[in-house]
Amino acid sequence: MVTMFDSRINCDKTNLMAVQIPFQKNLEFAYGVADQLSPLVRRVIADNPSAFTLFGTGTYIVGRGNVAIIDPGPADQTHIDAILSATQGERITHIFVTHTHVDHSPGCELLQQSTTAKTYALGRHGMGRERDESEFGADWNFNPDVLLTDGETVAGDQWSLSCVFSPGHAANHLSFYLEQEGALFCGDAVMGWSTTIVSPPDGNMHDYMNTLKKLRARQDNIYYPTHGAPIERPGAYIQALYDHRLEREQQVIDCVRGELHSVNDMLAVVYSELDPAMYPAASRSLLATIERLLAQNRLKTGDHNGEETINEATRLYLSTSE
Repeated sequence: MVTMFDSRINCDKTNLMAVQIPFQKNLEFAYGVADQLSPLVRRVIADNPSAFTLFGTGTYIVGRGNVAIIDPGPADQTHIDAILSATQGERITHIFVTHTHVDHSPGCELLQQSTTAKTYALGRHGMGRERDESEFGADWNFNPDVLLTDGETVAGDQWSLSCVFSPGHAANHLSFYLEQEGALFCGDAVMGWSTTIVSPPDGNMHDYMNTLKKLRARQDNIYYPTHGAPIERPGAYIQALYDHRLEREQQVIDCVRGELHSVNDMLAVVYSELDPAMYPAASRSLLATIERLLAQNRLKTGDHNGEETINEATRLYLSTSE
C-alpha cells in the first residue's frame, strides 16, 4: 500500500507538466492611448491592472469612420473618455460585449451617454440562472439592446463581425470574428498571458473544453484577447491549452489516488508554484475540473449526500473505471 507521504510526492510530481504553453506576458502600451494593431483594429487599455486582468481591459475599436467597440470595460469614466478621444471625428455605431464580467460590460452605460449606439451580446449574465450577488466579478445589471446568436453576422461600414459562441469562462461568452482580417476577438475564452479561470456555476469546464475544440478547428489568423497581447499562432496555442487541461485532469486523478480527497486537500499540491493569494481563484477552476470528471464518471463523491452541487470540501473517490 502506498503511504500518505509517498502519495503526496507522486501527486506533486504531476505538477511538473509536460505541456509548455507559450505565454506572452509583455506588452508595450500606454494607458489611454489607442494603438493601431492592424488596418481595421485599434486598442485602448483601461487602467485596471490586477492578477486577473494583467495590465487591464483592452477595448477594441473596429473600423474607420463608422466604428464598432468591443468590450467597453469597467465603469471608468477616464477609460470611456479615452475611447471617445480615440474615435473623435468618427461615429460609434455598435457596442459589442463578449461577456458580462465587471471588467468588460459596465462601461457600456457610460459610453452610451455619449453615443446612440446599441449594445450587442448573447444575453444577460447567467443566461436565466437565478441572480446570485455573491458571484465574484459578475455584472448582473447589463442588459443588451440586441440579442445575438451563434453564427450570426453583424455588418458595419466596411467591417463585419460574426458571432462565435464560446462558453466555459462565462455562460454567455461570445467571440467575434472580423472577416476582413481573419481575426478573432476572443474575450476571456483565450488569454495570451495566462490560462482562463473557469468558476462554477457560470463557468463550466465541459463547455470550456468544447470551446477549445471548436476554436481549434477554425483557421483564424490571429486572436485579440481582452487582456494581454495578440496571439499570432492561435492553432498551436489552443492545442497547448487543451492539452494542459487534460494534464490537469490526470493530475486530479493522481491526487485522489494518492489520498487527497477534496479540492481543499489537493489545492496546494496541484498549484504548488502559485502565489497563495491566488488560491481562491485556482480552487474554482479545480472545482470545475472535478465537476467534469464527475460527469465523465471518472470520479465519484463519498459524502455528497445527494446535493445538487459540490464544493471545495466534497470528498472524492476514484470510480471503477480508474
